[in-house]
Amino acid sequence: MGTPKCLQPTHLLFLKVSQALIRSFSSSARHRLENRVAEKQKLFQADNDLPVYLKGGGMDSALFGLTMALTMGGTIYSLYFLGCATFPHKK
Repeated sequence: MGTPKCLQPTHLLFLKVSQALIRSFSSSARHRLENRVAEKQKLFQADNDLPVYLKGGGMDSALFGLTMALTMGGTIYSLYFLGCATFPHKK
């Protein structure tokens, strides 16, 4: 009969390696991250008359500006091609 296919040495080796990787990744990530929730809560709950999407500082402002530029550019682009499709060229 022999050894079943699922218990051959190559499958066992793969199983051992994958278990070791899972163990090393799951145990190492827990110790390297620090809890900064209280710090972020103070930042976002501060009464400084800024909208919440800009309270993160300069990076938030840059991302907001980029998002607005891409949104406006996409809107203008789609309206332009909608206009082109509405009034087709005569042949």
